[in-house]
Amino acid sequence: MKKLISISLIVLIALAVFAPLAIAAGDAAAAGAKPEYNGIIVLGLGLAIGLGALGAALGQGLGLKGAVEGVARNPGASGKITTTLIIGLAMIESLAIYALVVVLIILFVNPLKF
Repeated sequence: MKKLISISLIVLIALAVFAPLAIAAGDAAAAGAKPEYNGIIVLGLGLAIGLGALGAALGQGLGLKGAVEGVARNPGASGKITTTLIIGLAMIESLAIYALVVVLIILFVNPLKF
């Protein structure tokens, strides 16, 4: 089942990325003009920040799960576990912020012309 879901997601992502490219190239060839790739840039930026946020969310969820299990097993160590958890969550969240910064840099370096 996991393999089917993985293949389906890969096909959907490939379709979402390559369909606008094919349409833009076809329209440009018909018009004899240079194709515009603004839609693909926006799609790529959306996928980049989405994947960055997804990875951060999964990491934070797994970290919180481990911390809750640790406190449940040894309530006396909750202070050390909480401190380590907060530091770890801050590090994981910084990865999502880095993804946002990269997306904003790409967006403002290559301004879109709509």
